[in-house]
Amino acid sequence: MDASYADLSHEEMYDLLERLHDRYNNADFIEADPISVPHSFSATLDREVAGFMAATIAWGNRQAIVRSSHRMMRYMDNAPADFVLNASANDMEYLRSFVHRTFNGDDFRDFVLAMRHIITQWGSIGGFFEQRYEATKDMRAVLSEFRREFFSVEHNPHCEKHLSSIDRGAACKRLCMYLRWFVRRDARGVDFGLWQRIPMSALYLPLDIHTGRMGRELGLLQRKQSDWKAVEQITSTLRCFSADDPVRYDYSLFGLGISGDTI
Repeated sequence: MDASYADLSHEEMYDLLERLHDRYNNADFIEADPISVPHSFSATLDREVAGFMAATIAWGNRQAIVRSSHRMMRYMDNAPADFVLNASANDMEYLRSFVHRTFNGDDFRDFVLAMRHIITQWGSIGGFFEQRYEATKDMRAVLSEFRREFFSVEHNPHCEKHLSSIDRGAACKRLCMYLRWFVRRDARGVDFGLWQRIPMSALYLPLDIHTGRMGRELGLLQRKQSDWKAVEQITSTLRCFSADDPVRYDYSLFGLGISGDTI
């Protein structure tokens, strides 16, 4: 990366971000990405459940994430919403043989039961996020509330590590990515745009090793730690280029970061 990119004018940086967005935000992005898992389903609740589980294990090697996520769907009989709502004790016991890195079968079971609680109480996962955003108008508060509500049912403390805590300053990359999938709406066919009661302007950038590295190289992020303060910093910067849809540039930064393409 040429260090001069950090010295671009506002207009030049906007043109660069938009050009990269156009390069990566298209249907070709789907197959190799965890978002391919919810794209395997057509019903909204199936997509919400599949997406949540795929996002939950989305760290490390992308190919391994996608493989494990599809395997997770097979454990749920490729009917994720029905499984969450109706799985028997024997069905739950079967989950215990699943493992993806540090996410084990007991974690899987507890996440299914927590999603059952959310869906039963709020109608859907999106129902929680939409209703609580309308009440608070602050996605930071919603992220905090969601974790508390999710773990309000009995669970093994080990599973808590797989749902980041904004109250502890975590970047919450996987939750921010999940929200991007279901809130962002455009004509590109990647994000679903199903939760229309939340404005795209309320989203925060999913900050990971790729978006963080590219953000710093482009001069969009100065903070060295990849924590929630860094998420707020880079999202605030990106809002200067697209106030209504700052997370559109997730494609620009992540796509460039994983592709090795030249600008």
